[in-house]
Amino acid sequence: MKRNNLTTALVAAIAGVAGFASLASAVDLNPDGLGQALIYPYYTVNKSQNTQFSVVNSSNVGKVVKVRFLEGYNSREVLDFNLYLSAHDVWTASLSVALPAGKTDDGSYGGQLITHDNSCLDGIPTGAQQPFLSFGYDGTLASVGQPADTGPQTIDRTREGYFEVIAMGDVIPGSALSTDITHVQPGAGPNTEVPKDCGSAPSDTPTGIVAPTGGLFGGAGVINVGLGTFFAYNAEAIDGFTATQLYTPPSSLLPSLQSANDTVATAGVARAYVFENGGNLLTVDYPGVQGGRDAVSAVLMADTLYNEYYIDPGFGAASDWVVTFPTKRFYVDKGIFGAYTTPPFETAFLAGKSNVTIAPIVYDREEGFVPPFTSNCPSPIGPTCLASNPTLPYEVNVISFTPTASVKSTVLGSNLHKELKPWGVAGWASLDLVGPNKHALPGGISPVGNAVTLNGLPAVGFYANNVINANAQPGLQSNYGSVFRHRASRSCANVPPTAAGGTPVVAACS
Repeated sequence: MKRNNLTTALVAAIAGVAGFASLASAVDLNPDGLGQALIYPYYTVNKSQNTQFSVVNSSNVGKVVKVRFLEGYNSREVLDFNLYLSAHDVWTASLSVALPAGKTDDGSYGGQLITHDNSCLDGIPTGAQQPFLSFGYDGTLASVGQPADTGPQTIDRTREGYFEVIAMGDVIPGSALSTDITHVQPGAGPNTEVPKDCGSAPSDTPTGIVAPTGGLFGGAGVINVGLGTFFAYNAEAIDGFTATQLYTPPSSLLPSLQSANDTVATAGVARAYVFENGGNLLTVDYPGVQGGRDAVSAVLMADTLYNEYYIDPGFGAASDWVVTFPTKRFYVDKGIFGAYTTPPFETAFLAGKSNVTIAPIVYDREEGFVPPFTSNCPSPIGPTCLASNPTLPYEVNVISFTPTASVKSTVLGSNLHKELKPWGVAGWASLDLVGPNKHALPGGISPVGNAVTLNGLPAVGFYANNVINANAQPGLQSNYGSVFRHRASRSCANVPPTAAGGTPVVAACS
């Protein structure tokens, strides 16, 4: 379906006022935080920390959603189940170490989910304490298409990663399912409501479920009770994710972020709306079996990430950046997605890694900076230049700003970490995700027929900062934590169609 320039301009104007509210016919990253799919960029149970989170249904109809936790090396699933939210419902849970009674955490134990919430769950018991599972990466499920990968095979791999929530359908108001999952007030006061009958939630037949609308939002926080730290963030919200019902039973690994679809456009095509630098709204279609994967990647693409750091030792300050690639597994995990293309990423997941080469520049607050790693390298980039550039090897990467090497990241205690040397005790950095290897997502088609390529990598994340006040009064709080979402820039290139004689018809990304 083609749009003329006037239509595109009107859509862009509406988007600027309404925050994408009217763009439900295609995949978009909603800046207002409401959507059909939520991405929580990081969880951890390292460093005596718990991760607490919520999923909120702001709409006036019930929803059934898939909740999926993925470990940070290669995004293999460690726990999946279905969650039923009644209208205006909130589900809360936390993640902690699955520590046997009488044991001390030595880092070898896995994570677990704990919830005392009354919302209906299918796949794990309501009010559950459910350990994370290693079956998705240790070869146990090889017979059903999940062979072992080359990452660690032990349960401690589940200690950090990220998670996603995907709306599979709306529950029809007035249906038996809607009645069963709706909380009933027993008369004992607020926060005592329980659903009428969670046991009636279907495990196989999606009775009373239709295509989902939006309205989901959520947040999470990494908390250390002993240290008094709390790093809280909002989930990223993808709207226009699906125009069809996506219900699957809790034993299914679908839907996933590759399930995006758009029946409003052309059959078999997933459409994405992406704001390029300067506010230009791009409409890009991705055809074929990999179209859903690419459409979600498109709305998450960044050619550069920007954020700050603060590591002043006089204030006990430390800084970590979380950089998560939520769709990377669909490109690099050849054990499951062997026939899929690899760009914008570089290599398949091998020997526990899938490196992508980046080019950071670190500035202090007075314009001083550490120059890029490759300042005078010819093209194509040779092995000497590549060796001097840092790489991000995992699906979840934690970058510590520290002048010295560390065993774990300085703030979050991550094992999936890299060090980046700061320039002074405070400043900011730009993380060039195009890098010397020119990462780019090809395969897009604009409404006027251009072949559109988006530069960079699909990334989400945040900067976590911790400051310790060594001079606090006895008994007063001395740890302070803060979180700031990454800023990003986007860019594209295209190959326009040609008229007779090879003359380009359109030269801009549009």
